[in-house]
Amino acid sequence: MTTLASRPSGAAPADHAPAAPPASAADEPATPARTHRPAPAPDPAPERRRQLGGARISDALALVGSGVAALSLTAVIATQLAPVQGVVACVAIATVLFLVVYATVVSLDADAPAVRDRVVMVVVHGLAFVVMATLVFIVTFTFGRGLRALLHANFFTQDMALAGPLDPLTTGGVAHAIVGSLIQISLALAITIPLGLATAVFLTEVPGRFSRLVRTVVEAMTALPSIVAGLFVYATAILTFGLDKSGLAASMAISIMMLPIMIRSADVVLRLVPGTLKEASYGLGSGQWRTVWKVVLPTARSGLTTAVILATARGIGETSPVLLTSGFTAAFNANPLHGPMVSLPLAIFQFVKSPEPSMIARGFGTAAVLMMIVVLLFVLARVIGAQDAAARARRADLYARVLDGIRVRPRALSELEPTGDATVDPVLARYAVSGELPSEAPTAPGAPDSPTEEHP
Repeated sequence: MTTLASRPSGAAPADHAPAAPPASAADEPATPARTHRPAPAPDPAPERRRQLGGARISDALALVGSGVAALSLTAVIATQLAPVQGVVACVAIATVLFLVVYATVVSLDADAPAVRDRVVMVVVHGLAFVVMATLVFIVTFTFGRGLRALLHANFFTQDMALAGPLDPLTTGGVAHAIVGSLIQISLALAITIPLGLATAVFLTEVPGRFSRLVRTVVEAMTALPSIVAGLFVYATAILTFGLDKSGLAASMAISIMMLPIMIRSADVVLRLVPGTLKEASYGLGSGQWRTVWKVVLPTARSGLTTAVILATARGIGETSPVLLTSGFTAAFNANPLHGPMVSLPLAIFQFVKSPEPSMIARGFGTAAVLMMIVVLLFVLARVIGAQDAAARARRADLYARVLDGIRVRPRALSELEPTGDATVDPVLARYAVSGELPSEAPTAPGAPDSPTEEHP
C-alpha cells in the first residue's frame, strides 16, 4: 500500500490537474513594434513654365540681335567669301542665317521644345508677313499707277467710243467694261451655281462608279487652261451652231472655268454635314431629296457661299476666253445676245498694250475698279451666306409685320372715310396709320362719348 510519504514532495495528487503557473509580465499581450518611416525626400525644384503668350524684352532683343547678325554675316559672305549677286539670293541667305542665329540665341536659356516652338513661330509669322506685304504692294502699286484716271468722274460714266490713245484722261472711260463684266459674270453664275450644286449633291448622295468617274473628270478640269475653254466654245457654239460673238458666248466659256471649282468646293462642304442630321430627318419620315433640300443645303449654306466666292474669283478675271468668244469693242453694249461685249480684264489687256502714258493709266485704273468690284461682291456674298437660322427667322418676322401693317392700315383708313358732308378727325386718322393715340384726343362725330367704349 502506497502512503502519502512515498509521493515526492510537492507533487499534486493524481486526480487533480497541475496548478496554473502564476501570471507574469511575459504572458501579457505584446504591443506592436512602431514603424519608423524614412524622412521625406526634399521636394524637387518646381518646373519652369513656358510662357505661351505675351512679349518679353528678351524675345525682342533676341529677334533684333539675330536680325542684325544675319545682315552682317550676309554682307560679309556677299562681299568677301562668295560672289553672291541679286536681291533674291541675298534675302535667301539672310533668312537662313537669321533662323540659325535665332535658334542659337534662344537655346542659351530655353530647352529644345521651346527652341523649336520659337523657330516655328518665327517662320509662320514671317510667311504671313510676306503674304500681307505682297498683297499691300499689289494694291498700292495698282491704285498708285491708276490714280490719275480714278480722279476723273468720266472714267466711270463714259466709254472709249469717242476717245483715242492720244486723248487726255478727261475723255473716255470704262463704263462699257464695268457693265460687260457684271453681265457676263451674272450669266456665268446663273449657269454655274445650279449645275455645280446639282453635281456636288449627286457626288455626295449617290455614290457609285459613275460618281467616281464624274469626280475624276471634275478634278481633271480644274487644271484646264482657259484658252482651251475659249476654243471649245468658239468651235462649238460660234462656228457649229452659229452663235454670234457676244456676252452669252463669253459667259459660257467663263462658266466652264468656274464649274470645276464650284463642284469641288461644294462637294467638300456637303461632306462635312453630320450624318446624324440626315439620319434624324430619315427617322422623321423625310425622303432623300427632301432631306437634301431642307437639311443638308441649309446646314452647308456658309460653305456653299464660300464655294460661290471661289468660283467667282476664278471667272471674273478671265481674259483669253472673253477675247475669243466675245471680241473687243470700245462702244457700250448691254445686250448679251448680240454684238461684242468687253470685260474689265480684256479692257486692261487692251489698255496696257499701248505705249501712251494716258492709256497705261487707264489700264491700271481699270484694274483698280476690278479689284473694288471683286471685294464688293465678296463682301455681299459673305453677308448673305453668314446669316444663321435665327437671323433669317427674325428677318422673316420683320417682313411679315411690315406686310401686315401695309394690309391693315389702309383698311382702317377706309373705315374712317367720310360719308356725305362728314369729316374725319385728323387725330383718329393719324392713330389709324401710326397706332399712337394722344392722351387728350378729341372725339370725332359719331365716335363713342365714353372712353371705356371701344371705337369700331
